[in-house]
Amino acid sequence: MPKVPLRLVATEAEVKGWATTMSIWARIRPYIMVAPAMIVFLLFFIYPIGYMIYLSFFEWDFISPVKDFVGFDNFTGLAQSNEFHQVIQNTIIYTLLTVGVTTVISLLLAIWLNKPSKAYSFVQGAIFSPHIISLVSIAMLWMWLMDPQYGLLNWILNVFGLPGSEWLASPDTALLSLVLVSVWQGIGFNTLIIIAGLQSIPPHLYEAAELDQSSRWTTFYKITLPMVSPTLFFLIIINLISSFKVFETIDIMTQGGPVNATNTIVYYIYEYGFRYFQLGYASSAGVILLIVLTIFTALYFWVAGRRVHYQ
Repeated sequence: MPKVPLRLVATEAEVKGWATTMSIWARIRPYIMVAPAMIVFLLFFIYPIGYMIYLSFFEWDFISPVKDFVGFDNFTGLAQSNEFHQVIQNTIIYTLLTVGVTTVISLLLAIWLNKPSKAYSFVQGAIFSPHIISLVSIAMLWMWLMDPQYGLLNWILNVFGLPGSEWLASPDTALLSLVLVSVWQGIGFNTLIIIAGLQSIPPHLYEAAELDQSSRWTTFYKITLPMVSPTLFFLIIINLISSFKVFETIDIMTQGGPVNATNTIVYYIYEYGFRYFQLGYASSAGVILLIVLTIFTALYFWVAGRRVHYQ
């Protein structure tokens, strides 16, 4: 067998070939690495949105192989529906109350609990516990607490000589009762996140405020609130989107009633899509929800760019 001479120096053609191969690999490597994430994003985010927009122009019962093109009739039906108007009103009231009350109470609790103490650590853990409990358990617990005849809340009111409430059974109090449940569940998570934001504030800012004999309100307004504003902005965004998508609590506790008083837009989409099998009509409501969330998110980012302090 003939011996192949050993070469320690590559030829110019071999060097060019290796450089070309490495150059091609360097160019396509980023695309290969992000490809799995992009495929998942396209399949489970972009495609469902596109198909929902497509279905909103059709009348389809989910079973028939034929879809009837109806143009903008589904959107016209939504605009003329008093039931949908009430659903939008319920969603806005629920979102504003839930996000506003949760943020304010969480901020006050975080300022109170932002101290190195075992007692405060225990309280932090206690108020966080509702966040890790399943929504089904929370709903069942509050349904018992709010029972007009046997519930604990009415029993406490009667002890103090106050009249009981119908809570979930009355159209006047049902939506507020759901807001109470959502606020109770969300306060713990929001409080711990805000505490983390408070502890990242440089101590020398408070030392300078003490030297200037600044009042508590001035210290809060001039130092604490601006420095914790990125955290508050983050919580407001995620709470806003979460409130618009509320479903489980309504499905278990009220199913949109009484008299449509607690029906929100996501539950409305579920009813028309999977109970009445009007997929086109439900998709048109989903398109409206998508537009509203996009507008709210863009508005908050626009406001945050002028009000949020990142340093």
